[in-house]
Amino acid sequence: MLKENVRIDKWLWAARFFKTRSLAIDAIESGRVKVGGERIKPARIVHLGDKLSIDNGSDKWDVLVLGISDQRQGAPIARLLYEESEESIARRATEQERRRLFQDPGADYKGRPTKRDRRVRGGLFDE
Repeated sequence: MLKENVRIDKWLWAARFFKTRSLAIDAIESGRVKVGGERIKPARIVHLGDKLSIDNGSDKWDVLVLGISDQRQGAPIARLLYEESEESIARRATEQERRRLFQDPGADYKGRPTKRDRRVRGGLFDE
């Protein structure tokens, strides 16, 4: 399970930040994964103690590398590969709460709106 020379794209996949290595590579190349605040390449070797900033599209993580693995396993085991910072945990919790409380503008529609629904919503005619 533990290896010494593991590419960062493979580590991100094994630590379950991305579903596929291709997604991890795309994130690295677009600058959404940084080590010590600097952009990297997918072939960079990950080291113990590296501080990573990861944006996987839905969440932003700040983690410290505690273990190195190139095999994707269950989430409880993958969670042992890194430690998330307190600021990152708080930021993700507030973002999750904000998403939970957000009212989708079209949530009260049931299917496609009718002509009458559009008129009522648009305020064109009074009934």
